Amino acid sequence: MRILYIHQFFATRESSLGLIRSYEFGRRLVATGHAVTMVTSSSRLPEEYSQRVFSHGEVDGIDVRAVRISYSNYMGYGRRILSFIAFTFGATWLALTAPRPDVVIATSTPLTVGVPGWLVATLRRVPFVFEVRDLWPEAAIQMGALRREGLLARVAAWLERFLYRRSAEVIALSPGMAEGVASTGYPRDRIHMIPNSCDLDLFHPGPRDTELVERFDLGSKFVVGYAGAIGPSNGLEASVPQAAAELKARGRDDIVFLVAGDGKSLPQIREYKEREHLDNLVLAGPMPKHQVPAVTRTADALMTLFADVPILATNSPNKFFDGLATGRPMIVNSPGWTRELIEEHSAGVYVAPGDGAALADAVERLADSPDVVARMGENARRLAEDRFGRDQLADEFARVLERAASARG
Repeated sequence: MRILYIHQFFATRESSLGLIRSYEFGRRLVATGHAVTMVTSSSRLPEEYSQRVFSHGEVDGIDVRAVRISYSNYMGYGRRILSFIAFTFGATWLALTAPRPDVVIATSTPLTVGVPGWLVATLRRVPFVFEVRDLWPEAAIQMGALRREGLLARVAAWLERFLYRRSAEVIALSPGMAEGVASTGYPRDRIHMIPNSCDLDLFHPGPRDTELVERFDLGSKFVVGYAGAIGPSNGLEASVPQAAAELKARGRDDIVFLVAGDGKSLPQIREYKEREHLDNLVLAGPMPKHQVPAVTRTADALMTLFADVPILATNSPNKFFDGLATGRPMIVNSPGWTRELIEEHSAGVYVAPGDGAALADAVERLADSPDVVARMGENARRLAEDRFGRDQLADEFARVLERAASARG
């Protein structure tokens, strides 16, 4: 099967952003005999992909075709929209000049990535599969990026339904996203819930990373870790510094927060840390995906946090699955399916979003209960192996593409 895969933010394990789903699925598709052409931008690829407007290379058997489009989490919403539109045009050209596929899959975000996917599938007369990583435009509306009654929001809502209606199959990354797609009238029997996955070879239980322990003077402290984006949607600034300050006031010098990542909210957190002299809050900076396991193994518990915005409860966060695979208790503040998972399987604890005192309380209870931490960690790893292994979910992904392609035949 020849697969045309469109993802604006394709990245490998060398990237510091962790968006490696399309890479991991792509290389597994190649390993099982499929031909995969990845159409992407240069923003998450090595520097050589940015030297020309259009570039061509190979990554672990994946045919990578990139257009030079800049993107950064520090961009304002206006510049991001311009980046999305530019990619739409560039990706359409790259997809049309690629070998004819048997099936086209486009994976959001942004929503506009579906346009070149649908257009090329239509012109080449092959099935189109759309993968939903976020419920747009509702996510943008609730985050304040779009006005609900504004023109852009109305256009995005129309585009969302347009792309769903023209998809042979839709893949959603969480139960909430699948329900969001179904609420538009799309047939439920063509919606497939395939969440983000656990890379069991990369993330696994093990001893602390000696270099990290020495660099940040962690010693035998109870470490609460976070590795991922630090932006407004993640909501770290609303609770983590406050929790660190609360624990410091309680005299809990044996507990430390280790935060690795980058984003718009990082300066705000750094300013709070410096103002309150929080030596129990370590900001480790961004790191490539292949180095993140050093953080997750060094932590005794791991956080997956979001801002107090209802739509974010439908998320399928990579960092959550990385933590499960590492075998660490998960601290989540989203009242969605991730909370249901950890409570059903006793693999972590839930705290209310934006509540620093509640986070401090939860961390303190874990620090004082090593047996509970060990048991929750074992449950987390078991959950990762039983339900969210990357190989298992890559097989499901391949079956959806094969179903779409065979239905056309």
